[in-house]
Amino acid sequence: MTEITRVPLQPIARGSLGKLWLGIAAAVLAAGGVAWASLPPQVRVETIKPGEGPSPTREDYVLINYKGTLPDGKVFDQAQRAPLNLAQVVPGFAKALERMQKGGTYKATIPAELGYGDKGAGAIPPNTDLTFQVELLDFKSAAEIQAQMQMMQQMQMQQQGGVPQGGVPGGASPEEGTASPEGGPAPR
Repeated sequence: MTEITRVPLQPIARGSLGKLWLGIAAAVLAAGGVAWASLPPQVRVETIKPGEGPSPTREDYVLINYKGTLPDGKVFDQAQRAPLNLAQVVPGFAKALERMQKGGTYKATIPAELGYGDKGAGAIPPNTDLTFQVELLDFKSAAEIQAQMQMMQQMQMQQQGGVPQGGVPGGASPEEGTASPEGGPAPR
Protein backbone atom coordinates (compact mmCIF):
# COMPACT_ATOMS: atom_id res chain seq x y z
CA MET A 1 0.00 0.00 0.00
CA THR A 2 1.25 3.44 -0.91
CA GLU A 3 1.25 6.21 1.50
CA ILE A 4 0.10 9.69 0.51
CA THR A 5 1.96 12.59 1.93
CA ARG A 6 -0.33 14.84 3.82
CA VAL A 7 0.08 18.59 3.47
CA PRO A 8 -1.66 20.58 6.12
CA LEU A 9 -3.54 23.71 5.02
CA GLN A 10 -2.18 26.88 6.40
CA PRO A 11 -4.66 28.99 8.32
CA ILE A 12 -5.96 32.04 6.51
CA ALA A 13 -4.98 35.33 8.05
CA ARG A 14 -7.64 37.47 9.60
CA GLY A 15 -9.47 39.64 7.01
CA SER A 16 -8.00 37.73 4.06
CA LEU A 17 -11.19 35.80 3.38
CA GLY A 18 -13.19 39.03 3.06
CA LYS A 19 -10.57 40.44 0.69
CA LEU A 20 -10.72 37.25 -1.38
CA TRP A 21 -14.50 37.52 -1.73
CA LEU A 22 -14.26 41.22 -2.60
CA GLY A 23 -11.71 40.40 -5.29
CA ILE A 24 -13.98 37.72 -6.77
CA ALA A 25 -16.99 40.08 -6.70
CA ALA A 26 -14.97 42.83 -8.41
CA ALA A 27 -13.85 40.42 -11.14
CA VAL A 28 -17.44 39.28 -11.74
CA LEU A 29 -18.71 42.88 -11.90
CA ALA A 30 -15.94 43.88 -14.31
CA ALA A 31 -16.72 40.92 -16.57
CA GLY A 32 -20.44 41.80 -16.43
CA GLY A 33 -19.66 45.42 -17.31
CA VAL A 34 -17.63 44.36 -20.34
CA ALA A 35 -20.45 42.06 -21.44
CA TRP A 36 -23.04 44.84 -20.91
CA ALA A 37 -20.95 47.33 -22.90
CA SER A 38 -20.65 44.91 -25.82
CA LEU A 39 -24.42 44.46 -26.19
CA PRO A 40 -25.80 45.90 -29.44
CA PRO A 41 -27.76 49.16 -29.12
CA GLN A 42 -31.46 48.65 -28.46
CA VAL A 43 -34.57 50.61 -29.35
CA ARG A 44 -36.81 51.31 -26.36
CA VAL A 45 -40.57 51.49 -26.93
CA GLU A 46 -42.88 52.64 -24.14
CA THR A 47 -46.64 52.21 -24.55
CA ILE A 48 -48.62 55.38 -23.84
CA LYS A 49 -51.93 54.01 -25.16
CA PRO A 50 -52.07 50.34 -26.23
CA GLY A 51 -53.16 49.37 -29.71
CA GLU A 52 -54.80 46.18 -30.95
CA GLY A 53 -54.04 43.42 -33.41
CA PRO A 54 -50.84 42.50 -35.22
CA SER A 55 -47.80 44.70 -35.71
CA PRO A 56 -46.38 45.90 -39.05
CA THR A 57 -43.40 44.14 -40.62
CA ARG A 58 -40.40 45.54 -42.49
CA GLU A 59 -42.26 45.07 -45.82
CA ASP A 60 -45.32 47.09 -44.75
CA TYR A 61 -46.39 50.69 -45.21
CA VAL A 62 -47.63 52.61 -42.16
CA LEU A 63 -49.84 55.64 -41.69
CA ILE A 64 -48.72 57.53 -38.57
CA ASN A 65 -48.85 60.77 -36.63
CA TYR A 66 -45.41 61.49 -35.16
CA LYS A 67 -43.16 64.04 -33.50
CA GLY A 68 -39.38 63.57 -33.32
CA THR A 69 -37.31 65.35 -30.67
CA LEU A 70 -33.63 65.68 -29.84
CA PRO A 71 -32.27 65.00 -26.32
CA ASP A 72 -32.68 68.71 -25.45
CA GLY A 73 -36.42 68.53 -26.34
CA LYS A 74 -36.12 70.44 -29.62
CA VAL A 75 -38.56 69.15 -32.27
CA PHE A 76 -36.69 68.25 -35.46
CA ASP A 77 -39.61 66.72 -37.41
CA GLN A 78 -43.33 66.08 -37.11
CA ALA A 79 -46.22 65.13 -39.36
CA GLN A 80 -49.87 64.09 -39.32
CA ARG A 81 -51.18 61.14 -41.35
CA ALA A 82 -47.71 60.48 -42.80
CA PRO A 83 -47.44 57.38 -45.02
CA LEU A 84 -44.07 55.64 -44.65
CA ASN A 85 -42.50 52.54 -46.12
CA LEU A 86 -40.74 50.72 -43.25
CA ALA A 87 -38.03 49.51 -45.62
CA GLN A 88 -37.05 53.14 -46.32
CA VAL A 89 -36.75 54.59 -42.80
CA VAL A 90 -33.74 54.45 -40.45
CA PRO A 91 -33.33 50.98 -38.88
CA GLY A 92 -34.22 52.08 -35.35
CA PHE A 93 -37.48 53.71 -36.44
CA ALA A 94 -38.47 50.57 -38.37
CA LYS A 95 -37.63 48.37 -35.35
CA ALA A 96 -39.77 50.59 -33.12
CA LEU A 97 -42.75 50.51 -35.51
CA GLU A 98 -42.50 46.72 -35.72
CA ARG A 99 -43.28 46.65 -31.97
CA MET A 100 -46.40 48.84 -32.22
CA GLN A 101 -50.03 47.99 -32.85
CA LYS A 102 -52.74 49.78 -34.80
CA GLY A 103 -54.52 52.45 -32.76
CA GLY A 104 -51.77 52.72 -30.16
CA THR A 105 -49.61 55.65 -29.10
CA TYR A 106 -45.98 55.06 -28.19
CA LYS A 107 -42.75 56.75 -27.14
CA ALA A 108 -39.73 55.33 -28.97
CA THR A 109 -36.12 56.09 -28.03
CA ILE A 110 -33.66 55.32 -30.81
CA PRO A 111 -29.91 55.21 -30.11
CA ALA A 112 -27.71 57.12 -32.54
CA GLU A 113 -26.24 53.89 -33.96
CA LEU A 114 -29.72 52.87 -35.17
CA GLY A 115 -30.65 56.39 -36.27
CA TYR A 116 -28.40 58.67 -38.30
CA GLY A 117 -25.16 57.59 -36.62
CA ASP A 118 -22.03 59.69 -36.93
CA LYS A 119 -23.27 61.45 -40.07
CA GLY A 120 -26.33 63.26 -38.70
CA ALA A 121 -29.03 64.65 -41.00
CA GLY A 122 -30.40 68.17 -41.35
CA ALA A 123 -31.19 69.46 -37.85
CA ILE A 124 -29.97 66.20 -36.28
CA PRO A 125 -26.34 66.45 -35.12
CA PRO A 126 -24.01 63.43 -35.48
CA ASN A 127 -24.19 60.76 -32.74
CA THR A 128 -27.55 61.93 -31.40
CA ASP A 129 -30.16 59.70 -29.80
CA LEU A 130 -33.70 60.43 -31.00
CA THR A 131 -37.08 60.28 -29.28
CA PHE A 132 -40.36 59.90 -31.17
CA GLN A 133 -43.95 60.05 -30.06
CA VAL A 134 -45.86 57.91 -32.57
CA GLU A 135 -49.52 57.12 -33.10
CA LEU A 136 -49.92 54.14 -35.45
CA LEU A 137 -53.12 54.88 -37.37
CA ASP A 138 -53.00 51.99 -39.85
CA PHE A 139 -50.66 49.78 -41.85
CA LYS A 140 -50.92 47.76 -45.05
CA SER A 141 -48.77 45.29 -46.92
CA ALA A 142 -47.00 46.24 -50.14
CA ALA A 143 -49.46 44.06 -52.10
CA GLU A 144 -52.45 45.90 -50.61
CA ILE A 145 -50.91 49.28 -51.46
CA GLN A 146 -50.18 48.13 -55.03
CA ALA A 147 -53.78 46.93 -55.51
CA GLN A 148 -55.14 50.24 -54.19
CA MET A 149 -52.88 52.24 -56.50
CA GLN A 150 -53.96 50.23 -59.55
CA MET A 151 -57.62 50.70 -58.67
CA MET A 152 -57.12 54.45 -58.24
CA GLN A 153 -55.32 54.71 -61.60
CA GLN A 154 -58.16 52.88 -63.33
CA MET A 155 -60.73 55.19 -61.74
CA GLN A 156 -58.75 58.27 -62.80
CA MET A 157 -58.49 57.04 -66.38
CA GLN A 158 -62.25 56.41 -66.50
CA GLN A 159 -62.97 59.88 -65.12
CA GLN A 160 -60.62 61.50 -67.65
CA GLY A 161 -62.11 59.58 -70.56
CA GLY A 162 -59.02 57.45 -71.17
CA VAL A 163 -60.94 54.18 -70.90
CA PRO A 164 -64.65 54.48 -71.66
CA GLN A 165 -67.09 52.06 -70.16
CA GLY A 166 -67.01 50.01 -73.37
CA GLY A 167 -63.39 49.19 -72.64
CA VAL A 168 -61.79 50.46 -75.89
CA PRO A 169 -59.20 53.14 -75.05
CA GLY A 170 -59.78 56.38 -76.93
CA GLY A 171 -62.55 54.92 -79.09
CA ALA A 172 -66.28 54.47 -79.21
CA SER A 173 -68.04 51.74 -77.29
CA PRO A 174 -68.83 48.54 -79.24
CA GLU A 175 -72.52 49.50 -79.43
CA GLU A 176 -71.74 52.66 -81.43
CA GLY A 177 -69.98 50.76 -84.21
CA THR A 178 -66.27 50.79 -84.86
CA ALA A 179 -64.16 50.60 -87.94
CA SER A 180 -63.52 47.19 -89.45
CA PRO A 181 -59.94 46.10 -90.18
CA GLU A 182 -60.51 47.02 -93.86
CA GLY A 183 -61.29 50.63 -92.95
CA GLY A 184 -65.07 50.62 -93.46
CA PRO A 185 -67.74 50.72 -90.81
CA ALA A 186 -68.13 47.57 -88.72
CA PRO A 187 -71.28 45.55 -89.34
CA ARG A 188 -74.09 46.04 -86.84
